[in-house]
Parts: sequence; C-alpha cells; structure tokens
Amino acid sequence: MASSGNAQPALSRLRLRPAAFGADPTGERMERIRRSPHFGEKSFRNPEGPPADTPPTGSKTEFAKVYFQKEARRRRRPAAPIPLHTTTSEDLARPPATGLRLTWMGHSSVLAEIDGRRILFDPVWGRRCSPFTFAGPKRLHPVPLPMTSLGPVDAVVISHDHYDHLDLPTIKELASTDADFVIPLGVGAHLERWGVPADRLRELDWEESTEIGGLRLTATPARHFCGRGLRSGQHTLWASWAVEGPSGHRIYHSGDTGYFTGFQDIGAAHGPFDATMIQIGAYSEYWPDIHMTPEEGMRAHLDLQGGRAAGVMLPIHWATFNLAPHPWEEPGEGTLEAATRVGARVALPRPGEPFEPTAEHVPSAPWWRAVAQPPAEGSTAAPSTPEAAQEVRTTEPGQDTHGAVTAL
Repeated sequence: MASSGNAQPALSRLRLRPAAFGADPTGERMERIRRSPHFGEKSFRNPEGPPADTPPTGSKTEFAKVYFQKEARRRRRPAAPIPLHTTTSEDLARPPATGLRLTWMGHSSVLAEIDGRRILFDPVWGRRCSPFTFAGPKRLHPVPLPMTSLGPVDAVVISHDHYDHLDLPTIKELASTDADFVIPLGVGAHLERWGVPADRLRELDWEESTEIGGLRLTATPARHFCGRGLRSGQHTLWASWAVEGPSGHRIYHSGDTGYFTGFQDIGAAHGPFDATMIQIGAYSEYWPDIHMTPEEGMRAHLDLQGGRAAGVMLPIHWATFNLAPHPWEEPGEGTLEAATRVGARVALPRPGEPFEPTAEHVPSAPWWRAVAQPPAEGSTAAPSTPEAAQEVRTTEPGQDTHGAVTAL
C-alpha cells in the first residue's frame, strides 16, 4: 500500500532521518490506522493493561543498580560458545515427513515449513539489534545458517517494528527475493523506505487474514508497544500470528507480549495449535506488562490450547541477545520447570536445529547447561527469577534495558 499526501514534507523528513529508524505512516496508510477500532486518539491501544504510550513509572535508579551489578552482568552471558546445530542446510533440503517443521534460528526468528510452503517469522540476521553498527545489543551466537543458504521463502511475517524483530540489513536482503511480507498496520512504511515493493506488502489489523500459497495467516492481538526512532509515536501495530495450512496444520507465533486473557480467545478462534512459539525471555519486574516470564508463557500456551497440555511449545526470544537483567540461561530453565509442572510437551532445540512438532520425538535436552555461567562462590546477587517477575508488579510500560533505541 503506497503512501500518499504531504509527499514533499515527508521526503524532507526522511532525508534527515537515519535509514534504520524507518519511516512514519502517512497519507492513506495513516488514514487506515486512524480507522482501526484498536487505535485511540493518538496511539494504538493494548487489549488489557496500561496504554502503550503510558509514561514509565518505575524507578530507573533501582533498575540501574540491578542491571549494572557486577555478578548480574556476568550471569547475563554464556560462559562458552553457544552450541549450534551444524547440519541445518542439509536437514532443510529434505521435506518434513509430517508436513510441518520448525527451525529456531535464535531469539524470535523461526523458519516454519507448512504443507510445502515456507514462512520466516521475525528474521534478524544482523550482528546487533540496534539502529547503529557500533553500539547496541550484540549477538551472543552466530546465525546458524546464512540467508543465502536458507532457500526460497514464501512469506516473511513481522510481529512489530522493534530492532530485535525488524532488522534493516535482513529486510534489505529479503527485499530482493520473491517473498511477500505479512505485517501489522503501519509497518509497511518502514519496509517501503527500505526497498520492499508496495505490491508485496500484506498489512493487517488484528483479526484480519490473508492467504499465501494455500496458507491462511491471521494477525491476532498482543500486549506490547512499538517504535524505532527517538520520538516515535505508537502509530505502528504489534501483533501475534496464527497460521493454518490446507492440511489443517496450525501454528502460532506470539511476537512480544505481556500475558493477557485474550490468549483464550485466540485459541478458541484459531486453535488448537500443533505448535506455539512463545516469548519467554527478556522479562523483568520493571516491565511486567509487555513481556512474559516462562511461567506466564506456559500459561499462555495452555490458554491457546483450550486449557489442555496439547501440542508443542517452542520457547523463543531468549539466548541470542542480552536484553534484560535475568541470567542468560534462566528462561530455558524456567520453561522446562513450567512444562514439567503442567505436563506440557516443550521443544528445546539448539539454534538451527529443525524439528517436526507432530513427530514422536522433539528436542528435549537442556543444552544450555553446558555453557551457562555458574553463580560466583559466595555471591549475594539476586537474579530476576520468573517467580519474582510475577510477584513484583511495578509497572514500567515501554521501558527496557535498551529503551534509548526502543528495541524490545
């Protein structure tokens, strides 16, 4: 969808704005945003909890004390190189026996193969999730597979416009392919500036759907916020995604979200799912409304499955970037514990390790334990545990460890 109106002022603003900041919606795109039932007077509204543009109320001083404590900093990185799956390219060359396969590339990037079609969720192949090449959170492990070895992709699905989900160099590389881009309202302004043709954009509001190669993709609600520039308004939507294939395979990608009761509605309308990809990392008691703890992520998985421990949960949004105060391995451990408590099936692949959710076996070994930092002897540091993140509810919406670049 091409923008229209105020062309000259918009072009002038773009010349002064770094490319990585993208572009603000204008013209007909902005008019469509204003017509959305989820858009308020000045911004999109979350389904529950504080509005997305609510100013932070937590103590930045207290957060800084936690974040920059020496032992806590040490625990936020692995002690040794993260083990990657080494035969990803060869594995992907063979079609999935069940018709459904997921390959977690790290953080929230997942390649989903469904009934002969291939979807790439939130692809971030860049070295940093930042608008700058010299600063910002840097990858803790290489991408398991170069983009050039990934093979054809039918659709690129973006959950929202933060830097760790929408990566400029990755999008520019994908712009030269034949893939369609399925995105929330407003995000198309960024992609058009970066060279994606308007006729390859499928820009959706919550509960709107599009079809690509027999797959039905639906934008579903999430509780988060948006923005790339230093003064970005909440004019681009954030979403989770439900996908259904012609054979009946169904998957769900949460994007970034706080826990909310709407997961039950999403499951009732679009589930149950063969697999859910659920955000369980980069949580903190300082921003409890916009990210989920592992315990909350498992609760969301059960809600999406109609209250049953059905399907497979794939934990995402962890292990690749250092974005929160908790120890590096804690999301993995928390997810494993939560799954054990409720008897849920959880997939724990190394980055780059393909698996078929409906097969008899999925990766289940806690691989991170071999490279996690052990607590220092006599340490008094109190890491942010999943339980603590639920108990302490000091609201800091829209603020996180790298709020200066608005990346989470």
